[in-house]
Amino acid sequence: MNASPESPSGHNGPSAQTPRPQRFASWQEHHGWSAAASLRRLATRPLGSLLTIAVMGLALALPLAFYLLLGNVQKLGDAMGQSQAISVFMQTGQSGQATQLLATQLGNRPEVASVAVKSPQQGMEELAKMQGFSGALELLDDNPLPYVVQLQPRTDVSAAAVETLVADVRAMRGVELVQDSDSWRKRLEALLDVGNRVVLMLALMLAAAALLVVGNTVRVDIASRSEEIGVLLLVGASDAFVRRPYLYAGIWYGLFSGIFAAALAVVIELGLAAPVAQLSQTYDGKLQVAGLPTWLLLAVPLAAAALGWLGARLVSAWQLRKAA
Repeated sequence: MNASPESPSGHNGPSAQTPRPQRFASWQEHHGWSAAASLRRLATRPLGSLLTIAVMGLALALPLAFYLLLGNVQKLGDAMGQSQAISVFMQTGQSGQATQLLATQLGNRPEVASVAVKSPQQGMEELAKMQGFSGALELLDDNPLPYVVQLQPRTDVSAAAVETLVADVRAMRGVELVQDSDSWRKRLEALLDVGNRVVLMLALMLAAAALLVVGNTVRVDIASRSEEIGVLLLVGASDAFVRRPYLYAGIWYGLFSGIFAAALAVVIELGLAAPVAQLSQTYDGKLQVAGLPTWLLLAVPLAAAALGWLGARLVSAWQLRKAA
């Protein structure tokens, strides 16, 4: 990042008397030179540059790893029964026709994914298969079990919507009892809300840490070249002209650290694939791995480059004010 007193065209920058097309060409040329010079400067000290990029990349990869973990917790909750079926027990004596009519009415609700009706005979057969019940059932003169309607809520509905659904079903005619796992849904939804908040706070704190790392690196670089910067300012170079190579240095640091963070997140995702696949087999394949979306992996390097530019911009402006 050699802050040479001359630009590639041999002057300090476009003057007010220079024609506009020539000024734009000179400005564009200096941007290209600054980007290349700052990249060469990073290559001349590979160990220091790699350490800075690694520290920033690890900081940026942490929220990605937590986001990946949170997404898989969501999938695990779905597989374990986040939307477990709501069992609606009809009153004794309710006919199958009335039960089927109620099931059709409930199936038309937008928050319901599927509806199944279980007859008293089916319920008796399930009890007979359970150990210890077969002998007791033989003593019964008739079947005391009612019709049961099983509702499967959609996985994308909130706990509040399911709670409203349960309240409406309890108030329906012919319904004796409604069994719902609303406590499980509420706990999991509250846990996911806390997790989302933690990921957001962690991302903000680590983004600030990455910004400080870039800022400190650029500050040290500017301090080591204070004499050259002083000469540039004495011969009339503008602040924008002087700080441009350092801004590109911040962009390079951010871009490379963002690429490193995205690659590290992909490695973590691949490392989790095998154990998650084994876990999915225990849930009959219902557990699906939630990978990081492609748009997020592509956005991380760009966002990191913007962070690097911002850190370099703030520090270079402060350092140049001190030099002036």
